[in-house]
Amino acid sequence: MSDKYQNNLHLLKANDEELLNYLKAKFPVFHNSNFFFRDFQYGIRSFLEKKEIKASYQMAEKLAEEMAKHFEEKNLFVKINHQTWKVNKNEFATAEPGDPF
Repeated sequence: MSDKYQNNLHLLKANDEELLNYLKAKFPVFHNSNFFFRDFQYGIRSFLEKKEIKASYQMAEKLAEEMAKHFEEKNLFVKINHQTWKVNKNEFATAEPGDPF
């Protein structure tokens, strides 16, 4: 793997909470919701571009694969299949309609 790839992977892992919050703002990411690989890939690419880092489609795909494993290890993503995860983050839970809390 290239140095650029390794640097980007390190940046994402070091800022994984920031990345999750960015994804939540950009996509419908809630506790127990499904999250799809392509959304994750494009979200990572957009996150890096926001930091003025260009990532190719192929690099974003590899980074998404590695970050998915990272989030699975932290139990933030529960794998459903090779392109879908369930988000496991209580802080992202939504209230029931009419429920103030």
